[in-house]
Amino acid sequence: MHQKGETVLEVRLEVFPSKLDYQKDYREILRDVNEQVHNLAFDFLRRTYQMTGLKETSSQSLTEFFSILRAIFDDLVRAVERIEKMPHHRLVREDRVTVADRVKRAGRDNVSYLAKRPHLLVQDDRHGVIEIAGQGYRPTHLIESRRRVDTDTVENRFLRWALLRIDAKLKRMKQHLLSGRKRWRRGDAEQQDRVARIERMQGHLARLLRADFLQGVGEMRQMSVTLVLQMAPGYREVYRLYLMLLKGLELQGDLFRLSLKDVAQLYEYWCFLKLHSLLAKKYRLVSQDLIRVDRGGLFVTLDQRKAAKVEYAHPRTGERFTLAFNPKMTGSPTVGQRPDHVLRLQKQDSDVAYSYVFDAKYRIDPAEAGSAYAEQYRGPGPQEGDINTMHRYRDAIVHAEDGDGAYARTMFGAYVLFPYGEEERYREHPFYRSIAKVNVGALPFLPGATTLVEAFLDELILDSPEKAFERTTLPAGSGAYFAEQLGGLDVLIGSVRSREQLAVSLERNFYHMPLKNVTKQEGLTELRRIGIYQHRDAFGKDAGIRYTGRIKSWTVVPRSLITEIPARSGTESLLYVRFEIEAWEERSRVIVPGGHGVQRCLLTSSYLLDRAGQVAELRLSEDAHVAIWREQRRKGRVRVTWDREHVDEAVRLVEIVGEG
Repeated sequence: MHQKGETVLEVRLEVFPSKLDYQKDYREILRDVNEQVHNLAFDFLRRTYQMTGLKETSSQSLTEFFSILRAIFDDLVRAVERIEKMPHHRLVREDRVTVADRVKRAGRDNVSYLAKRPHLLVQDDRHGVIEIAGQGYRPTHLIESRRRVDTDTVENRFLRWALLRIDAKLKRMKQHLLSGRKRWRRGDAEQQDRVARIERMQGHLARLLRADFLQGVGEMRQMSVTLVLQMAPGYREVYRLYLMLLKGLELQGDLFRLSLKDVAQLYEYWCFLKLHSLLAKKYRLVSQDLIRVDRGGLFVTLDQRKAAKVEYAHPRTGERFTLAFNPKMTGSPTVGQRPDHVLRLQKQDSDVAYSYVFDAKYRIDPAEAGSAYAEQYRGPGPQEGDINTMHRYRDAIVHAEDGDGAYARTMFGAYVLFPYGEEERYREHPFYRSIAKVNVGALPFLPGATTLVEAFLDELILDSPEKAFERTTLPAGSGAYFAEQLGGLDVLIGSVRSREQLAVSLERNFYHMPLKNVTKQEGLTELRRIGIYQHRDAFGKDAGIRYTGRIKSWTVVPRSLITEIPARSGTESLLYVRFEIEAWEERSRVIVPGGHGVQRCLLTSSYLLDRAGQVAELRLSEDAHVAIWREQRRKGRVRVTWDREHVDEAVRLVEIVGEG
């Protein structure tokens, strides 16, 4: 409304959809972001020792101070109690003039002292201790030097000063809380709990300040960072913890200046921090560049114009993986892409990095009754345009392979994160089921709805390299990949029943066996490698597959022509296969019997030989059985059981069981 050219009244209306409460989402997300950022900061401070000056930031609030103090207070008390058992001190010399008869030990300083004061010398020929011109004299007074322990040191002055400063801030906070007692309503119990916590802290501080070694300590007039403060037990902890209290906490990237209309940008920030929180609960944090420190305080760097990255390690497998915020993908020869969040996994037994896009989209199609979206998808979900964007990310983000320079897709999957709270209902949505089919889809993600995302993250991380490869949509003709990985029986496992045979075979780089043992299964032309199974009857606890070698050539000859090892009577005319080996290699991990063995010989694949831990695993041949075994071994040890002790004679697989 205008009057005489001036605005006297302005009305703004905000219209919210009936199926979404944007104001509630905004408050919950902002509260969750604040909590996660403080957790990040405190975790960083616990791990880091910052050598900075003793200048306190002017922007730090009492709330920040109390939040940090609450996290470190117990460590501070323990550090001071450790100092109390053995405080830093110095020996101070005190000189005083006293009657000569009472002096126990007179120092050299008395010579010059008496020379300047001859009136203190009394003539005494009988008891004289000083002779001057043939006349004896004795002193009536002398200087006596004593040393005492003094705890009034720079380090103890700093300690007392720091404890008093903390106590003063707690008093200010307590006064502030008590002054607002009349305004306490639903938060009465919470406020009273804060006051009680402050009083308990003050009680601990008062007890520490009454320690004997602090009673004679003076005021700190100038701060000096000494080696004792930096290195002495107890003092270094107090110094480091007090520096934490001096650090303010703020977010870069306009996070606290976001208004309600910027909730989409806030949602993007929250998605990254929440993904980090879910991963940090289960996996070891290796490095991160979200947090940095300068003289102005502690900063959380999260900005849409900048990239941030957190690296984790799996506590059991040691595999590394990273979560990147807003990374710029520039490998494409056409147009670069910049997805919101990228999870990059580096798995064992694979040189390929498996990357996945998690893109935050704070919008949803409510599937209004009668709409085309409701008819096709039968429930609220992400917008179709956002799903199309995921297809674009997966196909457009590429990089050049080493060697031939050919381009290959980097992303194995892409998923929309959108604000929806009914996770169980969403399980039936086509865009959720599409993840299992083409590895593109959407997942609901809100402060109260993180179950599906958390389970999916664990699934991706626990995937074997083969399962990760199978998740993506493969080009036509990719079946050759699996045939090569799982189907080719190119390894012969031969049994050795004497230590003499093993020694000669290793020394002469060859292996021999009856021809009839292999022709029943497959021809010899497919074989590439040989593994030696040391039979339990001859080798006892040394049984298993310890040596493998690559086949250089093979020939079929009568047994009598294999002269390195004498033939048993009656076998001289039998046909044997003689394998020449390039070189025998000793495995870093022996394939143990595990309740099974090899009676004569067994054909298996290089894929299984390189990954097996027990002999029974080498007998697996069906793709379905291999897939089950492969995924179970990612979770821990696996037990494979056959219906016969010797797997080359087995007919039926009994079970594949994970042992954790």
